[in-house]
Amino acid sequence: MKKDIFTFKPKFLMSVANLEQLPKLKNTEIAFIGKSNVGKSTLINKILGKKIALTSKTPGRTKQLNFFLLEDKLAIIDMPGYGYAKTSRSDINHWKRLSFGYFNNSLKLKRVFLLIDIRRGLKEKDLEIIDILNKIPVSFQIILTKSDQLKEEEINKMIKQIQEDSIKYPAMNPEILISSSKFGSGIEKIKNEITNLC
Repeated sequence: MKKDIFTFKPKFLMSVANLEQLPKLKNTEIAFIGKSNVGKSTLINKILGKKIALTSKTPGRTKQLNFFLLEDKLAIIDMPGYGYAKTSRSDINHWKRLSFGYFNNSLKLKRVFLLIDIRRGLKEKDLEIIDILNKIPVSFQIILTKSDQLKEEEINKMIKQIQEDSIKYPAMNPEILISSSKFGSGIEKIKNEITNLC
């Protein structure tokens, strides 16, 4: 019987500020990306069962690729957020070089989870990221965050809307995951999805 990968103690490996620093890992790599203030680092902490990823009330604080390891089995990558209105042009260019460079250089990346605030749905910046993710040689999957903020019928309406749009994106996993870091709902399903990729 295989050991549950999430019983391993997570540890912070490193922050990567430029592509020359990217580690050469044997681990399966899973990346999390999303708009600033979507709750990405909080969700990663819930998945790993430890407050290990930096969270802040100020959007756009994650500027680097942060690598977290579960033994030699799995690497979780917390990617810089995008779409923060006060981001400078130089920061945006740095974000593009770092994030897109990582996508193009990682040989172990198995899935990119794109986090979307369920209250907002897919906005222009999200669609720009989806266009990019659709061109890299790895599948991506949407996780709708903050599901505790909407009623069930509103959640179902949002899922249907995104699924209709997903026809345009062959690299997108058709199953949309729903989560609430506040109540921990959907976390086990996300963990199961990751485990199946390892």
